[in-house]
Amino acid sequence: MSSLANPDDDAPAAAPRPVGRSAARLAAVQALFQIDSTGTDPQAAVQEFRTHRLGAADTGEGQPDLGHADKSFFAAIVLGAALRASEVDALIVATLPAQWSLRRIDPVLRALLRAGCFELLARDDVPARVSVDEYVSIAHAFFEGPNPGFANAMLDALARRIRPDEFATADDKPGG
Repeated sequence: MSSLANPDDDAPAAAPRPVGRSAARLAAVQALFQIDSTGTDPQAAVQEFRTHRLGAADTGEGQPDLGHADKSFFAAIVLGAALRASEVDALIVATLPAQWSLRRIDPVLRALLRAGCFELLARDDVPARVSVDEYVSIAHAFFEGPNPGFANAMLDALARRIRPDEFATADDKPGG
């Protein structure tokens, strides 16, 4: 009996394209990197992304699809991280290993930590563990080797510092 199975059935599935808030987070990291490396005004960077990158039908071969990004979430992360840069950077520096400076961190990783830290500070509608997982996934998209693990450790420490109640066990909580 001949098989009617599709020969492509055994092929690995393509990585899912980011949508909604996941795509917005990815775009926010890219925009924050651009702001940091070129000195672009945050509002101008948001406008450029909205005009040229978000909502684009095809971003090109090998480029992430940002067409389904949540544009308001993207703008909130970028503008919020820029507006609260001193606070965000101070929290990141306080979480870094001793004798490390913010400039020692790879610029993309620095942008990712800034986006994640701001989201943890300002977006309590998003559970801390979700934020951490999302940004660690983005780290895996940009890096191999130790950087995704470093991002995970930093974001987890930031989350525990910024939102300790979300990490408290039942025994730690009052009346628990």
